[in-house]
Amino acid sequence: MAQGDEHRVAPDAQAMRADIRSWPTGRLLSVAARMVEARFHDFLAAHDLTHAGMIALHHVVDGRLAQRELATLCRVTDQTMSRTIEGLHRAGYVVRGTDERDRRRTLIEITPAGREVLETARREERGSDVLLGAVDEYDHFREQLIKLITIV
Repeated sequence: MAQGDEHRVAPDAQAMRADIRSWPTGRLLSVAARMVEARFHDFLAAHDLTHAGMIALHHVVDGRLAQRELATLCRVTDQTMSRTIEGLHRAGYVVRGTDERDRRRTLIEITPAGREVLETARREERGSDVLLGAVDEYDHFREQLIKLITIV
């Protein structure tokens, strides 16, 4: 590469950018979502965590919950939540206990390691240029996404 060429964009990259600019907004959102999801999946996997596990940790961070309540909050079946909790337990992110008032209920509680990995994941999502940190005005962007999702 000749001196000074490292700052130039390759002609095929320029063509790709021009093509992307012509895409409908729905396609942009769809492709961006898949790319962010895949990148975040890689980050989570490196921490022995899944998307479902992160959602579960988000819900138990403020206190113990019954496994069935947690499944409802995460919008999954009891069986799916059981597998998610098993993975979180193996990773040391949650502990399971029995409800003293109703021995049939399993209570899920986050561990210090679970709190730490959740906080790390939240920081990574917000601050990493590879994930959503590349977005200007992060909080505004989130509000716009919420508005898109909740429109009636």
